Amino acid sequence: MRGKSLITAVIILTFAALMTYAVISLQVFGEGTGVRPLGEFYLENSYFGDYSAKSPEVITSILWDYRGIDTLFETAVFFLAIIGSLTVFRLTKEQEKEVKKAESTPTELTPIVKDVTKVIVVMILAVSASIALHGHLTPGGGFQGGSALAVAPLLIIAAYSKYTLEGHGLDKTRALILRSIGLLGIALVALVPLLSGGFIMQNQPIFPAEIESQLIGGSLIYYNFFEFLAVGVGFTAVFLLLSIPEEKFKKILGVKK
Repeated sequence: MRGKSLITAVIILTFAALMTYAVISLQVFGEGTGVRPLGEFYLENSYFGDYSAKSPEVITSILWDYRGIDTLFETAVFFLAIIGSLTVFRLTKEQEKEVKKAESTPTELTPIVKDVTKVIVVMILAVSASIALHGHLTPGGGFQGGSALAVAPLLIIAAYSKYTLEGHGLDKTRALILRSIGLLGIALVALVPLLSGGFIMQNQPIFPAEIESQLIGGSLIYYNFFEFLAVGVGFTAVFLLLSIPEEKFKKILGVKK
């Protein structure tokens, strides 16, 4: 075992040395701290210009406008990952009803933890929405906001139980419906420019840059909102499945031991 660890360490160090040499010799990062021509283009055209993204947040402009098709495929990969997870936990309607029933009183944490959780959940909802809806103005966006949003139901499951979350209406089925709405919204925003003679996922000048003097970055705010929804409830659907008690799953699957 010790010999294997030594060999592994030698391989890692050798690989790190080769990569360092390659980066230095090829000057991957260039010399100095100046901005490269492509970076200058994004900085100069993200907000200004007739066909810019009309957003001061350059990263969001790159993700949803300049390389929007790539981001669309990344969203599709995430969608397939969620579908794969749900397929592993595929249940019949009767089994779905069974896993929603608590055979005994579910274990909950102390009142202090539960009260603090309520406050934190409200804060998470506010912050996650802010991250997503200001993604065209400040660092953040739909995926980051949706990932933060998913922490809220996870805390509720830990402090109360999954039955509490489902009892308030957020079960796996509704989570998937909301997620489908989010994905459908992304697809519609991408296709709307075609109706006006534009190109798929075209931002300006198809979508308005401002609404009531508020800068929204054209299509960027819509993409961020729908991805916020899709990511947040997509993770929640998986969390609900993972929180099914092991004993109940064994009972459903007919596992004796």
